[in-house]
Amino acid sequence: MGSESTFSAQKRGSSGLPTTGATANGGARARAASLLPRGRQIHKTFNNIKITILCGFVTILVLRGTIGLGNLVSSEAEAENQHLVEETNRILAEIRSDKDPNDPDDQPEEFFNPNMTFSLGPKITTWDEDRKVWLQKNPQFPQYVNGRPRILLVTGSPPNPCDNAIGDHYLLKAVKNKIDYCRIHGIEIVYNMAHLDKEMAGYWAKLPLIRRLMLSHPEVEWIWWMDSDALFTDMVFELPVSKYKDYNMVIHGYPDLLFDQKSWIALNTGSFLFRNCQWSLDLLDVWAPMGPKGPVREEAGKILTANLKGRPAFEADDQSALIYLLISQKDQWMDKVFVENSFYLHGFWEGLVDRYEEMIEKYHPGLGDERWPFVTHFVGCKPCGSYGDYPVERCLKSMERAFNFADNQVLNLYGFRHRGLVSPNIKRIRNETATPLVNVDQFDIRHSVHQWS
Repeated sequence: MGSESTFSAQKRGSSGLPTTGATANGGARARAASLLPRGRQIHKTFNNIKITILCGFVTILVLRGTIGLGNLVSSEAEAENQHLVEETNRILAEIRSDKDPNDPDDQPEEFFNPNMTFSLGPKITTWDEDRKVWLQKNPQFPQYVNGRPRILLVTGSPPNPCDNAIGDHYLLKAVKNKIDYCRIHGIEIVYNMAHLDKEMAGYWAKLPLIRRLMLSHPEVEWIWWMDSDALFTDMVFELPVSKYKDYNMVIHGYPDLLFDQKSWIALNTGSFLFRNCQWSLDLLDVWAPMGPKGPVREEAGKILTANLKGRPAFEADDQSALIYLLISQKDQWMDKVFVENSFYLHGFWEGLVDRYEEMIEKYHPGLGDERWPFVTHFVGCKPCGSYGDYPVERCLKSMERAFNFADNQVLNLYGFRHRGLVSPNIKRIRNETATPLVNVDQFDIRHSVHQWS
């Protein structure tokens, strides 16, 4: 990502926070997210303008043919029409590829040297002490608010458009869902669309992002990663954070699958929490070296497949790597890892989405478990891509049901509800009154949080 330099935490106020004392030795490399060159910004702005103009020309030409004037169009005009279509497709392809032919920074892709040890950045060893001093000097950024630790929910999607428009639509629905939950529960949210480290693309993109956010937001106590294809479906349920006071990582999973069966699906990294502390930075340091794309990731994938039950043969992914790490270095890490399964921090969608009507009839939000799942995660669905493990129609219908199931819990305060779990349209469920605060007291989810917690 451009030139390499020593990375320092973002500073607030007049007090700075040192993040490292020395540059890492050996293969450790520091990276800073380089700003987009001004020339490239201008280039992409012109591209967007050209797309708008070209689409207008194409529309005019299509309309001329539609109203019967096509016989007046000369062969030269037809050739020009074809040229405009080709130019439009070229620009769209250029934007999707995220490459600029005039940008000297766009060099041929080179893979990380497998003979070196990959690092997310300079080695940091005094983060707990440094962060404590910074918090003392910056009381305007407390790590606890109203007696609860400050949580930052992190999610995101690739910087390029989806392969299809419906994919972008469902990404929008997914982020709307997360914003709703965070607004209700006083959680901050970051939506990322940048590759902070091109070698850690794909499954692994979350690791450099989490590390960067930890170092840049020392006031945040917990970083909560959630995949873009995961939805909150219990808008009332709150994380029992006091339960994790002695732990630094919270992840959904099953200890018997992890240690007895060594299953590659014993844990799920689609939704997990990291405490902002030295322990977490150390875990990221030993987790990341399997991630660089190319030979390193391919060879690591072979090791993971050989050691984890049921894992297909494919390149290393972050989830398998974490499972392998916790199994092989159990004594070093597991005393600070809370494997959560009393509620659905991750709930596999296939066994849930068809039961929503039953849940509505028998139960109420605030339970978070199989009766009313906290999170429904669409593992295997690729709404933004061109492939997936399940039929596209099945995935999209199920995602629509999950979104509307959750959205009804939000709309209830305003007196509306979706006409059905597969319908984007809403209907009024009660009339407005001259005493609106009565409805607030009765229907506001924030009251339900205290009622059922």
